[in-house]
Amino acid sequence: MPFLIYKQENMITEKKQTIKLEDGREIILSTGKIAKQAHGSVELRMGKTHILATVVSNKEAQEGVDFLPLTVDYREKFAADGRFPGGFLKREARPTDQEILVMRLVDRILRPMFPSDYHADVQIMISLNSHDKDVKPDALAALAASTAIAVSDIPFNGPISEVRVARIDSKFVINPSPEDLENADIDLMVGASLESVAMVEGEMNEVSESEMIEAIKFAHEAIKIQCHAQIELAKQIKSSSPKRDYCHETHDEELRNDIKEKTYKNVYEIAKKGLSKEERSQAFKSIKEDYISKLDEKTIEEKATLINTYYHDVEKEAVRSLVLNEGKRLDGRETTEIRPIWCEIDYLDMPHGSAVFTRGETQSLTTVTLGSATDVNRLDGVTYQGHESFYLHYNFPPFSTGEARFLRGTSRREIGHGNLAQRALKKMIPENNPYTVRIVSDILESNGSSSMATVCAGTLALMDAGVKIEKPVSGIAMGLISDKNNPSNYAVLSDILGDEDHLGDMDFKVTGTEDGITACQMDIKIQGLSYNILEQALNQARDGRLHILGKLTDVISVPRENLKPHTPKIVKLEIPKSTIGGVIGPGGKIIQELQATTETTISIEEVDEKGIVEILGVDQEKIDNAISKIRSIAFVPEVGEVYKGRVKSIMPYGAFVGISSNTDGLVHISELAWERVEKVEDVLKEGQEIEVKLIAIDEKSGKLKLSRKVLLPKPQKENS
Repeated sequence: MPFLIYKQENMITEKKQTIKLEDGREIILSTGKIAKQAHGSVELRMGKTHILATVVSNKEAQEGVDFLPLTVDYREKFAADGRFPGGFLKREARPTDQEILVMRLVDRILRPMFPSDYHADVQIMISLNSHDKDVKPDALAALAASTAIAVSDIPFNGPISEVRVARIDSKFVINPSPEDLENADIDLMVGASLESVAMVEGEMNEVSESEMIEAIKFAHEAIKIQCHAQIELAKQIKSSSPKRDYCHETHDEELRNDIKEKTYKNVYEIAKKGLSKEERSQAFKSIKEDYISKLDEKTIEEKATLINTYYHDVEKEAVRSLVLNEGKRLDGRETTEIRPIWCEIDYLDMPHGSAVFTRGETQSLTTVTLGSATDVNRLDGVTYQGHESFYLHYNFPPFSTGEARFLRGTSRREIGHGNLAQRALKKMIPENNPYTVRIVSDILESNGSSSMATVCAGTLALMDAGVKIEKPVSGIAMGLISDKNNPSNYAVLSDILGDEDHLGDMDFKVTGTEDGITACQMDIKIQGLSYNILEQALNQARDGRLHILGKLTDVISVPRENLKPHTPKIVKLEIPKSTIGGVIGPGGKIIQELQATTETTISIEEVDEKGIVEILGVDQEKIDNAISKIRSIAFVPEVGEVYKGRVKSIMPYGAFVGISSNTDGLVHISELAWERVEKVEDVLKEGQEIEVKLIAIDEKSGKLKLSRKVLLPKPQKENS
């Protein structure tokens, strides 16, 4: 029976689109070759980097779901860099912090672009399969994901894209290499559609608001090109158009109108009272319960989901109308007003630095711990291997919002908020800081912008610890309420509440010093944000930021001059490279014993053909003891140097002098004094401390030749 042979070229209908960057580099998008059972799949190549993005969405929404169940997963394969996963199990497991941060970046730009009434499960999976060291993949993940959606039949109001924009040597660059990025004073990730910017996140070296806007505009122009490329690729794919029909919402307009008619006025009046979060929440709940109590059981049972949805819409409309019509907010503040602030430093006895920062109903208890080089945060990912000597951890326990929730480990939100606060503060840590610094922020109360409270508390705790930060940093979260029917009618809100974040159109976090912005994170929930609004938000944020900064500096304006008594001290020594092994000992035996006996922490790093020894301890006497022992082990005699030594033994021909614990040399009888010495005992005795100079080292034996007489005054010759 003959074999049937199918031609491969007939099985593959690959379509490609190329994006050219200003510097000549290319991004190639392609589809139709692999992962064809996904509803949309796209390969992205740039240099040697390869990213595969797939999207799948169920046809129907799950019963009772009134939101978009979107899952974004991004993974970096170790094989992409020709490496094995670390650890005992050689298999990629849970995502790293870096992968989670990329997931958040992609999610935040994609989520607002889906139709508001689309509630079917959507799963986007992005994998880095080949890594080019000159290409940062985090700036390409959203482009790949959006393109996968664009070539599918899934409803989407895109396309969108994300790019990294950096300013290097006063010039803006799109998606620079990691090496070039090290010299940037602006590093921003910008996400946008053809029409408007929807997401911004990054760090800066104290730049102005106008410089930041200039960077965003530059990025948006590059994004427009990438969006057009997606449109052109989608045109080549028959299944991309038309998008699938769906009906995930069934409404009862009569019920909607009835709820609004009977509850709106009461909700509006409650919103005007300026109540606390708990009081307001209870009052709103009572209005809904009162309405439900007047309905029959059948209506309540059948319409429960719709009742909750429509009442939530009433709350949203009332709160937004209050701001737009009367300029009043839920807690009674003006749009530019900052909530009351109180701060306290040195709150805890044993941490090296601590602070409490409270703004309204948001509170952070933050600690600073100072450590040695052994305490660095080691990073072993696919795209980055190294360590952080400054890092921040953010914790959001459920009691901070009055909830009892199952603890499932660190959430993606906690990782994202911690990263933002870390980027806000790290530029202010001086390069010569000898310590590894760990900040931990525990949110004790939360009602809006706990990440910015972390930045403020972190600044206070750093100064309380005596870390010589260059300038204090503060942060603020800005919000937006806009009228969709009248674009000119909007209000920018300073220091937003949790409800204003939830019911508003924007969450824009800005951190900085008195001289400029250090970090930002912006999410837009509506499609379309003018640069005029963005500029107003940034300028208003600056005023609020400086107000908060004044509250911080009223408590502590400069770092403590001296470290607290229980804070460990760090001493650094240089030792010859050849002696590093001797200090460590076989299997680390010597250094481990030394740490145990001196109660210090000792680390050694080879830098520029030298050994840099770092000793960390609390007791100065024990630190000095460690220093003495290390210097003794690492001692390398140098010809011409003068040493203090002790006479160990006396021989007829001279004396042996120990110039270190492990090193002796001979002072020949002729080198004891300028005059003739008959007996060594006439000049020296055992145990005596003397100064000697190393005059030579025997090339064959390595024995040291010492001299005492060259350090003595030479007698003057008598005139005949």
